[in-house]
Parts: sequence; structure tokens; C-alpha cells
Amino acid sequence: MTVTRVSTVAFEGIEAREVDVQVQITGDGNKMFIVGLPDKAVAESQERVRAALHAIGLALPAKRVVVNLAPADLPKEGSHYDLPIAMGLLAAMGILPIEEMGRTVALGELALDGQITAVAGVLSAALAAGAAEKALACPAACGPEAAWIGGVEIVAAPSLMALINHYKGVQILPSPTPKLAEDAGALPDLKDVRGQETAKRALEITAAGGHNLLMLGPPGSGKSMLAARLPGLLPPLTPREALEISMIQSLAGELKDGAIGRRRPFRAPHHSASMAALVGGGLKVRPGEVSLAHQGVLFLDELPEFHRQVLDSLRQPIETGSTLVARANAHVRYPSRFQLVAAMNPCRCGYLGDPAQACNKAPRCGTDYQSRISGPLYDRIDLHVEVPAVSAADLALPSPREGSVEVAARVAAARARQTARYGESGVATNAEAEGDLLNDTVQLEPAARTLLTDAAERMRLSARGFTRAMRVARTIADLAGAEVVTRPHIAEALSYRRLALS
Repeated sequence: MTVTRVSTVAFEGIEAREVDVQVQITGDGNKMFIVGLPDKAVAESQERVRAALHAIGLALPAKRVVVNLAPADLPKEGSHYDLPIAMGLLAAMGILPIEEMGRTVALGELALDGQITAVAGVLSAALAAGAAEKALACPAACGPEAAWIGGVEIVAAPSLMALINHYKGVQILPSPTPKLAEDAGALPDLKDVRGQETAKRALEITAAGGHNLLMLGPPGSGKSMLAARLPGLLPPLTPREALEISMIQSLAGELKDGAIGRRRPFRAPHHSASMAALVGGGLKVRPGEVSLAHQGVLFLDELPEFHRQVLDSLRQPIETGSTLVARANAHVRYPSRFQLVAAMNPCRCGYLGDPAQACNKAPRCGTDYQSRISGPLYDRIDLHVEVPAVSAADLALPSPREGSVEVAARVAAARARQTARYGESGVATNAEAEGDLLNDTVQLEPAARTLLTDAAERMRLSARGFTRAMRVARTIADLAGAEVVTRPHIAEALSYRRLALS
């Protein structure tokens, strides 16, 4: 009794683990069994496979068919097992070449009419196929996505019949070509923001050093406008960053038409988001907003309105740049190196400190409202800036001469200095530097060191707050083109530590 083999993958975070799909047709039974810890979607594959074969004029042999998904102790989830099971069956029936199937990684969902429909995770599967020196069979709709992994033979088929004809040499499927997503219009420009020079400066520092930012101000002061303009200040994605982002988007099913984007992600979840939606999880442990914002911006508007437990779940991803979702049967890790930009009102009514509009519960309402955010989360935010209400005189002014293009040029120059400084250490920005690496790169003049240590005592900065002030000062010096961090750089960095109640 011959056992045919086709490879596929099971996903653990953005990693794809190889799964050996073994098919055996024995003498008696007239029934198909799928074993190897399949979930409901995998168990239902036998009906989709049976219908797809019938649609192209084939039928399962009237024998006992056993499909084993090895390793058997690894949970198998998703509908992408349809195609490798069908290919294994076709090889066992003598329709597809057995040896070639053994050198192929396949994934795809079968429709009842024999079409092969798109599935998530093809980019990670192509990477795994390349590492194993195997070919990849996938849906035609996912071909452009897989084509970004060079050196892999890709068979992107629209239907099961086209796939069979390709392997028989009757029809040659064209090799897919990589596809870039079209940019959806121009990014918002900083020229649209009137006034708020302090906040604009903080936004520039945030972009230059990869820092986190909290903006506090009354409704309508421009906090959301400023946050939306941060992606326009950030440097373009490197090929490696684009690949990482696309792998996450592919697993989340957000890579449209297999096209890879060139812009950094900007995610702005509503404050009603659950913990699983924000940091990842759920029944099948999918990536959350923090991972979908990898190498980009996570904007949390109305910060105190988020559930406190949800906000505190951000503390680990902010520090480590990754999210570990722990379950009883699996530990899944997703990359989540994002920039947190948050906005909040000073109190529930939003007008604390305004004698004309503040409620009669001030300042207690402000204390209660701002205390919804834990101290450890406040401490992890590098820059705290007040965004006051914009006056009518500011709104009447003409557009500022300096916009996103000019600021982005300074940001790019500062990032280039950081790239040269950190070299091959794996650190990309000042916000990621720590320990000896940070101490060796932040050259403080004596007056600056004295100011920092004195301020740390008076402001009661934690060790984390002290380190983050050093990082921000290093970024300010980079924007100024200075190798040595001076007293004015430290003074400006300290001015962005946590705000007192207005």
C-alpha cells in the first residue's frame, strides 16, 4: 500500500511549521478519515475535496482513505489544508506525479466547483518552502504575494483542473510576478495644522527617534490631526520591514490581491476594543492591533476610555517589541515594534483649566479621569505634550511655510545618524537602545549630566524614566546634528516628561 506525501504548513505566529500530509488508500471501507489533531475546518475538508473532485469528473475510490497530518500532536487549523489533501489523493490515485508532490508545499481552499480560493499566510508559507528548497502550490489570487520570496518555484493555479493540467504538461501556468499595492492618495500634510508649534516639535522628535507620544488637550485642539500626520514624517520602509509587515497582514487576511504595501501602517482602534483585538488572541490566536501596527503607528484616541486591563496589556509589547499570547496548548509570538501615539482630554468634560467651560467638579474630575491610566503605562511614554485650544487668530493665519516634506527631511537625516551609530547591533532607533549600548552612544557633557541627575532626583524619575529621558535627548541632539548631548538637549527632553494636572 503506497503512502503519498505532500507538504503544507501550520502557523505559529508569523512562523510556518512544515506539516507532512500523508495519504493512504487501503482495501476496505469506502470512507475517508482525517487524523492528526484537525480542527473543525480541517475535518470538513473531506466534503470540500469530494465535491471538488466530482466537479472535475473524478470520484474518490470506493476504498478506505486515511489522511494523516504529521506531526500528529501539532494542532491543525484552517481551510488551507484542502489543496494538499486533494493533491495527496490525486497522487495516490495515479493522476499526479508522486515524487513531485513530495517536493511541494501546498495550501489553498477548495470551492465546491473545483476553484482554488485565496487563503491567509501564503507569504510565510513561501518563505518556509524556500527554506526547505521545495516548490509552492497556492491559489492564483495569492501568487503575487508568494512571488516576493525569490528562488521558489511557484505554481499559482485558479482551479484544481488547471493544477492537474499543469503537472501533466497539458497547460503551463504562468509564473506569478510580485505586486505592489497602490497608495491610497497623499498622506495628510503638517501644513494643515495651524499653531501648536510645541506639539509639532514633539511630533518631529517622536518620528526621528521612534518614541511614544501622549498629547493632552481639550476637544478640538488638533490632537487627532497631529497623530494622522506622523506617518508622513517617517522614513520609507526597508525591504526587510516591508516583508515583516506583509507577513503579519497576510496571516490576518489583510493583504489585498497579494499586493505588498510601501507605507508604514497606521492603526487607530476604537476605545471599545477588547484585549484580544488589541494585543492578539482569540480562538485561533490571530494578530492584534499592536502587531498590525508593527513598524508603524498605533494611535489610541480618548486613551482613558479604553478598559484599564486592555491598556495595561500594552506594557510588555512596548518594552519588548513583541507580543506573546499564551494559551494552554500553545505560546504564539508576534512582532509588535510600534510607536504608540495617544491622545486624551484633561478630564471627562474636556475643559479642565478653562474657567468659562470647566465643570464644578474641577480639579477632582481631572484627577479621577487621568488616574484611569496606570503609572507604569505613563512611564513608558517618552514624550508628554500639552495641546492647548487653538485661538481664532491662529486659525486665521495662512498655512505655515514648513510642512511634512521639510520635517521628514530632518527626520531622515536623524535616522541616518542612528543607523550609522548602531551599525549591525539590530537596533534601528534611539527608542530601542538600552543598557551599555545606550550609555556608550549618549555622550553627555558634564553640565548636561549634572542637570539630568539633579532633575531625576527632584522629579523622582524612575530608572525607566531616566533612560527614556536620555533617549529623547539623544534624538534631539541627532536632529541638531550634534555628536555630544548638551544641557539644552537634556532640558528639552525633561520638559516632555509626564504633565501635571492643568
